[in-house]
This record gives sequence, structure tokens and C-alpha cells, in this order.
Amino acid sequence: MDFSVIIPARYASSRLPAKLLKDIHGKPLIQLTYENVINSGANRVIIATDDKRIEAVANDFGALTCMTDEYHTSGTSRIAQVLEVLDIDDDEIIVNVQGDEPMLNPSVIDQVANNLETSPMQMATLCEQITNKAQYFDPNCVKVVFDKVGKALYFSRAAIPFFREAKDFDLKLCFKHVGIYAYRARFIKQYLTMDSSSYEQVEKLEQLIVLNEGFDIHVALVCASIGHSVDTQRDLDKVRKELS
Repeated sequence: MDFSVIIPARYASSRLPAKLLKDIHGKPLIQLTYENVINSGANRVIIATDDKRIEAVANDFGALTCMTDEYHTSGTSRIAQVLEVLDIDDDEIIVNVQGDEPMLNPSVIDQVANNLETSPMQMATLCEQITNKAQYFDPNCVKVVFDKVGKALYFSRAAIPFFREAKDFDLKLCFKHVGIYAYRARFIKQYLTMDSSSYEQVEKLEQLIVLNEGFDIHVALVCASIGHSVDTQRDLDKVRKELS
């Protein structure tokens, strides 16, 4: 199976400015993410950035980069520009890996690409088991519910599924969305023509645009650890400690 990975790498970050260039034991965060990705089965890995500083650092460690505009509000939109600039074939499977995943197991990347190839659905993504009530009630932890064939029913920052009776509470039914996506290049272009939905606007979750348009998203439990992503200084400190 041939697929490409594109890593959207935006410089600005409200909670941790310039986080992708933060040092982790002698390497910038974006380099650790890149090294995880190149150990997957991807035949091409591209860092898509809007900033010359990230481009320079990525070029120094040997990555293929593509400069994109600053106006993009989502990783999917940034990836769409890469498809145009590099003239990538419409049938190619593209995996979107965020730049702040320094602990991501490469097998997870292969898993989501394979899930898309073997599914009739238009997108594929992953989830992991929620392990405690604090995570379940945390609005920064995006939850997902899906049916018996893996089709996403809804993504939410709210605590879903909701247990009407407290005695029925069961974490085995609770899953955290893992923000890695696979889609074919043509669908990414189609996504840009979709209207924002009311649900996407209030939840601030771009995948809800896809569900609102009637397309299907495949969801599966991750096959390996994804570790910690980095959104805050606290996350960065955790990663530094675990990778020491």
C-alpha cells in the first residue's frame, strides 16, 4: 500500500508559542514527530508549514517541506494547498499527522492508512480507551461514539455517551478521539467546498463538517501507544520526562 504523510506545522500556538521548535533532549519537537513518521510505511513524508523558521529547522534534519499560506484555519486546509503545490494524484491516500506528536508509534500511522484502504468510508481516524472520569469529563478530551462497523456517530467535547443511571457508568464504553486522519487526496479537495455546520462552530471540531455533509468516518481503537501530544508547557514537561 502506497500512502503519503503530510504534517501540518503551524508556527503560532495560543497555549504554547512556537511549540514545534521547543527543545526535547537536543532535538526540536517537530523533528521527533518526523522521525516517528519516517519509520512508518509511508513512501513520502512532507512537513507543511507557514513559517521560515520551521522550514529551516526541518531542512536541517533532512525533511521535505512545503511552504503554505498563513491564513489556514485547519490542518486539512493546509494539506489541501500542499496537494495543489506538489500536484499529488487524487487517488493517493494522505495521512494527516499533527506536528506535536513526539511519542506517536509508527504502526499507528500504518493502521489508519490501511483502515481507509479497506473501508468504503471517506475518512479514517482512531481512538483510545478513556481510563478515568477526569478525562471523560474534560472538554479538552474529544470523545467519539461509533457503531459496530466502526462508523463514527458523533464527536464531542461533552461527556458522551451520557449515562442516565449512575450505576451504569462504564469506562469501557468511553473513547477518546486520536487526532490522526487518513483520506484520499480528492476528498480533501472536496472537504474545502463543504459548508461549516452549526455543530462544528460550537464544538470547534472540523470532523463534524464531514458528518454534517453525510459522509462516513471510520473509527478504530489504536493498535499501539500514541503517548502525549504537546499543547501546553505541562505537556512538554511530561514528554521531556518520559523520553529522558
